[in-house]
Amino acid sequence: MAMQNVKFSIDRGGTFTDIYAEFSDGRTTVLKLLSDDPTNYPDAPREGIRRILEQEQGSPLPATQLSAENITSIRMGTTVATNALLERKGAKTALVITRGFADLLQIGNQTRPDLFALNIQRPEPLYSHVCARVGLYQCGGDLGAWLCLSST
Repeated sequence: MAMQNVKFSIDRGGTFTDIYAEFSDGRTTVLKLLSDDPTNYPDAPREGIRRILEQEQGSPLPATQLSAENITSIRMGTTVATNALLERKGAKTALVITRGFADLLQIGNQTRPDLFALNIQRPEPLYSHVCARVGLYQCGGDLGAWLCLSST
């Protein structure tokens, strides 16, 4: 049987990687792997693709012989960076925003557990520096000037 063309959609999270495969004949399959399992594979998305292709061809497919010949597309999204940001792990971040809106995330909105609380407990901002831009991109591509307002 000839190998079907396949489209992969992958969600690589901090704990698990989900691989969804859609074959040209309409069949689908889903595989879930640990995102980090260095004793068994160096890269979860690549390993998931390898396992699905191996299952499809019905014979062993060594990682060194992985070919993109029948792969139509690979779409991959990840929550790893978002999780690192929310867990406050990784590099420091800056907020780059149009001048006049530098305090927008500090002001926020009225969404809070107790709307009428007098002692509001705000979480620390996710950014450590604010850079406000003067103006917007103009049709000529002018970037304007930077105005760094504060460090928190």
